[in-house]
Amino acid sequence: MQMAIDIAGFSAAEADRLRQAMSSKRSAERMEQLRGRLYAGMAERGVDGRTADELYAKLAAFADFGFPESHATSFAYLVYASAWIKLHYPAAFLAALLNAQPMGFYAPSTLVADARRHGVVLRGPDVNASAATATLEPADAGGPGVRLGIGGVRGVGDDLADRIAAGRPYASLEDLVRRTGAGRGPLEALATAGAFACLGLDRRKALWAAGPAAESQADRLPGAVVGGQAPTLPGMSPFELGMADLWATGLSPESFPTQFVRDRLDALGAVPAAGLADVAPGSRVLVGGLVTHRQRPETAKGVTFVNLEDETGLINVICSPSVWARHRRVAATAAALLVRGRLERAEGVTNVLAHELLPMDLAVPTRSRDFR
Repeated sequence: MQMAIDIAGFSAAEADRLRQAMSSKRSAERMEQLRGRLYAGMAERGVDGRTADELYAKLAAFADFGFPESHATSFAYLVYASAWIKLHYPAAFLAALLNAQPMGFYAPSTLVADARRHGVVLRGPDVNASAATATLEPADAGGPGVRLGIGGVRGVGDDLADRIAAGRPYASLEDLVRRTGAGRGPLEALATAGAFACLGLDRRKALWAAGPAAESQADRLPGAVVGGQAPTLPGMSPFELGMADLWATGLSPESFPTQFVRDRLDALGAVPAAGLADVAPGSRVLVGGLVTHRQRPETAKGVTFVNLEDETGLINVICSPSVWARHRRVAATAAALLVRGRLERAEGVTNVLAHELLPMDLAVPTRSRDFR
């Protein structure tokens, strides 16, 4: 753009049109439309003949590769910087990504599971410890830790999350309600997420107390609401805790759904994601996991790429057009899949070439990113 201004007398607006022409899919055609103006401007400034031809040739040549090259350069820089931060500051990297949602290719549950596998300690939302967004905390063993934010709990919203975070600490559920105006829905979601453990309430006791506590608004006399004392209730099993986390926040700080059916998967002979590195290329394998993505690029000639995730990592599955057509209903709709296929490994990347797709029932509310 500056060259066009200096050597051809382009205005800033004309130089921007040149930039647009050079970055267009029809760059050659649009550059040709500007050729006369460029030559006329150069001639007025004493640049003509062979020199003008060479300058135009360089501008036209740059139009063929400059736009994708600039994108490749900036993308490479972002990848390098992101990888460096993820390696050296994994907790800060995770907290930043969670606070920037919705964004990116991977769901928060996948980001959290990956961070946990790389040594980051995750802690759930807590009305006396959480900010509105995810924050860094020292881990018990001295490693990096992340505390999930109140704003990530279903139905809480930014305004209420900010009020809860600003009012910490709280002595009781009634104290929180009177000072923040939290209603029954958000209170029950916070209870399901375990955010009232700091008040001595496990999840079931907190759920019992949430309804009566919601009546303790600032326009009522303190202590006037009764019925919040829960009877003896059974505790939640690890599976129930994991399902409660997923319902309340969309992710679990301590578990992943497939770990609760690992015995069944082992009995079937399924190989976890972390175990595929020990399987010889060409071997027939069975894998299983949640579906995180379904992708069919226009350049893939009908091939569909499916990503599965279990508690140990991610699995790349390649479905040929014939396999996809044969299992279309299950392949396109199942939240979790069992896949039989052949393992291939090339340049350090492991894939499973699918032969058979079977539904796997995990009773987990999940959503995949499909065909984007």
